Amino acid sequence: MPRRNDINKILIIGSGPIVIGQACEFDYSGSQACKSLREDGYEVVLINSNPATIMTDPMMADEIYLKPLTEESIKEIVEIENPDAVLPTMGGQTGLNLTRNLQQENYWTERDIKIIGVDIDAVDITEDRQQFRDLMDEIDIPQCRSRAAESVLEAKEIAEDLGGLPIVIRPSFTMGGAGGGIVWTEDEFEKKVLRGLEMSPVHRVLIEESIFGWKEYELELLRDPNDNVVIICTVENIDPMGVHTGDSVTVAPSQTLTDKQFQMLRDAAIKMMRSIGTFAGGCNVQFAVEPGSDRFVAIEINPRVSRSSALASKATGYPIAKIATKLAVGYNLDELPNPITGNTSACFEPSIDYVIVKAPRFNFEKFPNVDEELTTQMKAVGEVMSIGRNFPEALNKAYQSLEIGRSGLGADGYNELHRKEVRERLKKPYWDRMLNIRNAFKLGASVEEIADITKVDPWFLQQIRYMVSLENRTEGQSLDTISKDDLFELKQAGFGDEQIAWLMSQSNGKVTEKEVREKRHEFELKPSFKVVDTCAAEFPAETPYFYSAYEGENESEVTDKKKVMILGSGPNRIGQGIEFDYSCVHAVKAAQEMGYEAIMVNCNPETVSTDFDTADKLYFEPVFWERVMDIYEHEQPEGVILQVGGQTALKLGKKFVEEGIKIFGTDFEMINFAEDRGSFSEFLKKLDIPFPSYGTAEDVDGALEIANRIGYPVLIRPSYVLGGQGMRIAVKQEELEFYTERVLDTHPENAFLIDKFLEHAVEVDVDAVYDGDDLHIAGIMQHIEPAGVHSGDSTAVIPTYSLSDTAIEKIKEYHEKIAANMNIKGFLNVQYAVKGDDVYVLEANPRSTRTIPFLAKATGRPEARIAVKVMLGAKLKNFDTEDLTSKLDKWAIKEPVFPFDKFPEVKKELGPEMKSTGETIYFMEDFNDEHFKKPYEFKNLYLSK
Repeated sequence: MPRRNDINKILIIGSGPIVIGQACEFDYSGSQACKSLREDGYEVVLINSNPATIMTDPMMADEIYLKPLTEESIKEIVEIENPDAVLPTMGGQTGLNLTRNLQQENYWTERDIKIIGVDIDAVDITEDRQQFRDLMDEIDIPQCRSRAAESVLEAKEIAEDLGGLPIVIRPSFTMGGAGGGIVWTEDEFEKKVLRGLEMSPVHRVLIEESIFGWKEYELELLRDPNDNVVIICTVENIDPMGVHTGDSVTVAPSQTLTDKQFQMLRDAAIKMMRSIGTFAGGCNVQFAVEPGSDRFVAIEINPRVSRSSALASKATGYPIAKIATKLAVGYNLDELPNPITGNTSACFEPSIDYVIVKAPRFNFEKFPNVDEELTTQMKAVGEVMSIGRNFPEALNKAYQSLEIGRSGLGADGYNELHRKEVRERLKKPYWDRMLNIRNAFKLGASVEEIADITKVDPWFLQQIRYMVSLENRTEGQSLDTISKDDLFELKQAGFGDEQIAWLMSQSNGKVTEKEVREKRHEFELKPSFKVVDTCAAEFPAETPYFYSAYEGENESEVTDKKKVMILGSGPNRIGQGIEFDYSCVHAVKAAQEMGYEAIMVNCNPETVSTDFDTADKLYFEPVFWERVMDIYEHEQPEGVILQVGGQTALKLGKKFVEEGIKIFGTDFEMINFAEDRGSFSEFLKKLDIPFPSYGTAEDVDGALEIANRIGYPVLIRPSYVLGGQGMRIAVKQEELEFYTERVLDTHPENAFLIDKFLEHAVEVDVDAVYDGDDLHIAGIMQHIEPAGVHSGDSTAVIPTYSLSDTAIEKIKEYHEKIAANMNIKGFLNVQYAVKGDDVYVLEANPRSTRTIPFLAKATGRPEARIAVKVMLGAKLKNFDTEDLTSKLDKWAIKEPVFPFDKFPEVKKELGPEMKSTGETIYFMEDFNDEHFKKPYEFKNLYLSK
């Protein structure tokens, strides 16, 4: 059956700001849905309040409403647009809950608006734990024993009936496991149940027997209107049951399922999907399997594209959201081509001849006293995906991708813990479990011992033990003695040159990464690049989507076009999130418009930059020096773009300079210079631009001496950090000593600044583009909160609302002076503190920033694209005047969102280190608006050191 012709205009509901449990994987899904519908001639209307996403970019939909995700907003848009249908499955739990609430009012039915892609009754069944339980009983699908409770008393009775503790709490209608968890002791029972009841919008929780330690699997399914079902991917959690799947290290395809077990789960998943309505679209099913037996239970089913759908799409190359959208408008699977191969059917289930590892990224260091134990409530802020020909290779690559300072799974100079500490750390699920399993093998533990403590399947443990055996063998070797076969085996297991150099340095004096690379080239050991094709190389693929491996022929053909390589921003984390991916996508488009072949390198499965059809070529690889250099040597681009990939890309800049590789835009020396707080302050002094009194310190005594000279309070600022990491305000000597010692622990290699903290100053953020002659100001944003709250955590307003004309003129004058004297070419962000008419420069960032997408959405100008074109040689005077003209006629306000609800034990305080996970944009008419009045009223409340 071809596309439906009874609908022409479709409303898509987005997922709003990035929060833990609902991140930019829905931006990716929503962007694919928009492209898919417009391809078929549908008119697309979109509502989403997130300015940082590509999904809300003008190129994605016919009409975009950057409005709060509320029922009122949706009704307002429906009145204006009169859509024929609504697609709610691309907006996570937010989109589904809004659609469901309006359906309960009969709103969609009364207006003859069809809900496509999901059966809302199915949502009720799957989200209401008791209804789901009853349905599974009806269709004979095994599940954990459980009952729903609406009070603490009822919960206690149910827990007794289930045989006592431990028990699992699962609130109804929440996402990312919010409010859920395992109750181990009587002491925590009441508190955890009460929290679950409060967080459930219907104030109901499921009390469930604990299957902690069982193996967990997820299946991604698609179904068409003819009831054809395909299984796209089976993902296995390496962490056993008890850890939210978003917090677990996972692997695809499943590695430890027997064929019999796989068929059982497959049949059960299809049966479950068919039992919850007749909708066509995507679905995610989770199961637990008892180790050592074939007993399994169904955990849950999500009748929509899920967090794992993005991972499954990038893992297989099969664009789940795109195909799910086509199915929602009437197509059958056998009518659609597979977009990857171009000549096979979308009905073909993907077959993959490699291994995928997904590793989550945490930001616990941002939240002092946080409980780091992983439970059924998600705590990760992002994730990476890696592709290898075997599990060890993919696992090492995942840890090279994570941006936690590691060169792989160990073997990189980090202090290894003592046996007792490792054992303690393994008793409970923590974020560093894989690293400590490696440490335990290094200390002589057995597979049986670690399996007993962690309940991780022995197959994975044997693989990690094999990796440690390679480490042990390499430690006794040198560059002169290592054989080609031994080095080849290390490379096939994913070990980086940096790891191999460290291992050899243990017994043979210092060996460098560069020396290992040279030895590898001497042996002619270079990676080949394999294509991700959905069909295990059975058919040729049309899409240029690659990963590296030390095996077989090279499948990446190099063209003779002029090329530019763009480095992505790696995993989402606090301080560096989806906003940088937005700039990456625009960098690709800008490069293409300037006549370049755009080559993207990134490892984040949640993003639009890693979609198979965004760049001319995508390398799904760690943004890690060795991997990037391998791609550079293969492709030979004219140069690289680093300024859109946040700190991830910039920290490789020095090595590009050493290799004589061209970096487009501002000279890297200037980018580096701006990060060196001391040198930059000297530069401002020469330009006669005011800045807070400061001094550069390298130890505690130096910091105290400076503070005594300039006076308290002072701000401690490490160099070369993003998101204000390690920054603190000290109001007395004891605090300064304590914070300085912490900075020395976390950033021992960096000198740091002690600045005079300007109390009661207004902070102003300015983004601009400079081309060597002209300055284009993208926006001057005034923070509502006082200076001292990180710009990413501040509520910011554009245009300014209380600055004097004199202060604004000074800001413009200083900005142009800094740009001209730093030879800026492209982006320049400067943060200012203003007291009356006095303006002080706090810091400068010659790169894309977190605020670029917000300004683009506020003003209607493609700021990232403008800047990247300037980096590639364009002049501002040659741009269309329309592109450089702001369309904002009132005020736009950026409102941050915080993850404090996920960390109830952490104090709500804001300071110079960023803590927000995302943001919304809101357009206001005047300052009586609650979005301005409330933050203004509370502006000083949470300011803390």
